[in-house]
Amino acid sequence: MTVHFIGAGPGAADLLTVRACDLLRKSPVCLYAGTYLDPEVLGHCAPDAELIDTQGLDLDQIIEHCARAHAQGKDVARLCSGDPSLYSALHEQTRRLDALAIPWDVTPGVPAYAAAAALLGAELTVPELVQSVVLTRTRARSTAMPESEALANFAATRATLVLHLAVTRIRVLAEELVADYGPECPVAVVYRASQPEQQVLRGTLADIADQVERAGLRQAAVILVGPALTRTLDCAQSHLYDPARDRTHLTDWQPPSSGDNVFQ
Repeated sequence: MTVHFIGAGPGAADLLTVRACDLLRKSPVCLYAGTYLDPEVLGHCAPDAELIDTQGLDLDQIIEHCARAHAQGKDVARLCSGDPSLYSALHEQTRRLDALAIPWDVTPGVPAYAAAAALLGAELTVPELVQSVVLTRTRARSTAMPESEALANFAATRATLVLHLAVTRIRVLAEELVADYGPECPVAVVYRASQPEQQVLRGTLADIADQVERAGLRQAAVILVGPALTRTLDCAQSHLYDPARDRTHLTDWQPPSSGDNVFQ
């Protein structure tokens, strides 16, 4: 018996990996975060699977369900919104499972920021403009942020910022970011990317808070900030595809045949 932590992606049922769908189909028990998932995701589960919505459960109750399934010899699909490596409580849950000697593994998923960027048609790393992406959040009704991870510290880099769990504080955040990015810096707020009710708001640090308040967005939104979001941006060419790049050392390379041992 194994607890499978599965990245459910941003919510759409067709953005799960093949492995995730296979595990969902085979697992008799599925614990899922109902707040963020499109219900169609559960269509990948077996018709007789036990479905448990975790949005009203605390961590101990979630682990109790896993322990009960383990005692019955049943695999558990633990669906996490986005990718389990970000804001999924994976560390807390797996420590408890280790203490109970319950096996577990992780299947990655499409992170929310990637789905948001795809919806925007944006590359978040543009040559000679920005080459770093900062994934972070702010504190509202949540656990404290480490002091070294103050938003001002990240803003000083002028990297592309992706802010999770922050839409209710967007006015304060925009005012804080203006000093480093300027009031005309492009901003996008993406609500429930890939789901039927998805919304995209585009603006600048000067006007995005007004747009969010008019739309009434309170949760399940990702905020992206940075010059890479400019639609009409003229940028330098990537070295990899630059016509001036010397490619002579690549012309003799041939892919190995199926019988070759590439590790010799």
